[in-house]
Amino acid sequence: MSGPIMKKFLVGGLFGVLNIVRVCLLAVGMLIASACQSESKMLGASVTGYNHTSAAINRFSVNGAGGPNLGPHQGGGKKSCCGVIPRHWVPGLRAIVEWEKDPDPYAYGEWPERQFSDAWTKRMAEHKKGYSRHKAVVDIPRYSVAGALKVHFLPCDQVRISADNIKPGDSRYPYNYPMKMEEPKVC
Repeated sequence: MSGPIMKKFLVGGLFGVLNIVRVCLLAVGMLIASACQSESKMLGASVTGYNHTSAAINRFSVNGAGGPNLGPHQGGGKKSCCGVIPRHWVPGLRAIVEWEKDPDPYAYGEWPERQFSDAWTKRMAEHKKGYSRHKAVVDIPRYSVAGALKVHFLPCDQVRISADNIKPGDSRYPYNYPMKMEEPKVC
């Protein structure tokens, strides 16, 4: 390389190296600063459900985070990801639960039409008109250790939620309902 070209290359290279050093120092500074901050205030939490009714819960969500579908009197096994909860419980903590319910989930098993045929599809479209959609704002009880979001669907379109690290069945768990709950004729 000739003198002026070499000088331009060296000067440009020097500025490029200085820029890389600046970026690296900035990144290291940000990592140090973030390490010094307190722990995160929010946590990701899996979402699971427990259906204590004879209807099917086709889909549900907690603050927009989807949960698995639940057959009648089922739940607990499937989990979806992810809801968000505060690391530490705060007074007035609530969640918005939305769900779709099929009041007659076994009806299509008795239809004479071949499954997924045109006639069956037409009948299923009519059946889906009986689905109902619900929304509830639910208090989340106090927890000391944050855990999974556990949603309980109860008769009369009632819903309860917990966000603790305690499993249903434990005496400390707030909602130890039987999986098969009696549904009143009138809610």
